[in-house]
Amino acid sequence: MIKGVLLDYGGTIDTNGLHWANVLWDSYRNNQVHVPEEAFAAAYKFGERALAINPIIRPHHVFGDVLKLKVEQQFVSLRDQGFDPDPDLIGLVAAECEQFARTTVEKAAGTLAKLAEQYPLVMVSNFYGNIQAVLEDFGIAGYFQSIVESAVVGFRKPEPQIYQLGVDRLGFSPAECVVVGDSYSKDVVPARTVGCRTIWLNVKGWEEQHAAGTDADAEITDFAQTPDVVSRLG
Repeated sequence: MIKGVLLDYGGTIDTNGLHWANVLWDSYRNNQVHVPEEAFAAAYKFGERALAINPIIRPHHVFGDVLKLKVEQQFVSLRDQGFDPDPDLIGLVAAECEQFARTTVEKAAGTLAKLAEQYPLVMVSNFYGNIQAVLEDFGIAGYFQSIVESAVVGFRKPEPQIYQLGVDRLGFSPAECVVVGDSYSKDVVPARTVGCRTIWLNVKGWEEQHAAGTDADAEITDFAQTPDVVSRLG
């Protein structure tokens, strides 16, 4: 029987299965940031490393702040690669992506409410120490009884320990918990290593490709499907 639910945040709740690299790349094109996709991919990786390693993001930063800082770091990488994107486009890209996330989270809130009526929810996220501010700004912090954030606990996905911490917060056995996430390698694999059931939100990743037939207990293509699938698994 499923007694508790562990939820990923980025790419699951805020984009409904789209990898953030896809969201940002679409916004680059919408706002006429003229760089090759390969250069953007390198800049995206650079930006993620920079924000994970350096204390650029502060606990009070909301998601619009995070996106602006991400794109600023990406533009640093693009300039290092020999491109010269207009710095005025940073704010446009960040604002468009923030609105996309806000709209998606508003839709996800109904699903979170349904889940929270039946199960305790714990968020497990690779984030920068400001996830509480982000969730409060988006109006969904109250659905979670606890948050396990990589920058706070010292473990990052795909390390299984971060999901074990989430299980411990719920207080159930791993077999009584189900993990919902968009990344097969960072959510499904470590969650199964711990012993949890898994639901893979398989929409559009950036790099990972998996053949049909995986070790996930279920696959969905819309976060709104989660309550029904959890109920069937339980």
